[in-house]
Amino acid sequence: MAVTTVTAGLLLANVAHAQQQPTGPADSANTHVTTLGEVRALKPEDEVPVDLYRFKSPVQPQPNAFNRAWSEPPSLQEVGMRGGYLMMGINHAIAGTAQGLHTLTRAPDQIQSAVARPPPELDAAAQRRALQYCDPLQGCDAPRPE
Repeated sequence: MAVTTVTAGLLLANVAHAQQQPTGPADSANTHVTTLGEVRALKPEDEVPVDLYRFKSPVQPQPNAFNRAWSEPPSLQEVGMRGGYLMMGINHAIAGTAQGLHTLTRAPDQIQSAVARPPPELDAAAQRRALQYCDPLQGCDAPRPE
């Protein structure tokens, strides 16, 4: 045990001695070392919320095949708001089952795109009545019969 203590002491002494001696002309040129003064960390203002995503990457990669299959995992806050991992799993299973049944039954989609209908056509009597009550101040060209 005394031998290892002496050996460790000699090793530490050699390391300290090697660190103190200059190794060449490059170390003698860097003898003047400047140090920073006191550095203080300032607490952010209470009114300004901390935005972790303030600095956006200037590089925007083009969409590729991975974008269709990849979705970001939910944060812990989102998991808590959705009822936890168990409820999220149950809802995912229900949605998958509903999608499978929808595909099997070939039922129409629950949300369908709107289809515009043509404007209503006026018959001849309705067109005469419209011209009778036409106001020239509203952009009607026909003279108003009296």
